[in-house]
Amino acid sequence: QVQLVESGGGLVQAGGSLRLSCAASGSITSINVMGWYRQAPGKQRELVAVRSTSGITNYADSVKGRFTISRDNAKNTVYLQMNSLLLEDTAVYCCHYADRRYISWGQGTQVTVSS
Repeated sequence: QVQLVESGGGLVQAGGSLRLSCAASGSITSINVMGWYRQAPGKQRELVAVRSTSGITNYADSVKGRFTISRDNAKNTVYLQMNSLLLEDTAVYCCHYADRRYISWGQGTQVTVSS
């Protein structure tokens, strides 16, 4: 299995920035996808951004131009730089890992954007 440890959530004012990190450990394959999903109160979980080991990325339309996903494959770590945060970005952000065998989820980290 693969374990995920997230860090970097918190409280920020609208327009501010936060950086999330997620480190994977365990039975990691050389080809995988890591990224972030989020779930706001009363809403379904949605994709934020994912990035493959080959560098292919996918972003939600709502975060394009504001969020940037990157990863350090040597450290099995994925990062989410979030700029120009909006009130509607408030959610629990969960790290996600997927390869041909497993799908794993992190515990989640709260991001709260205040006015």
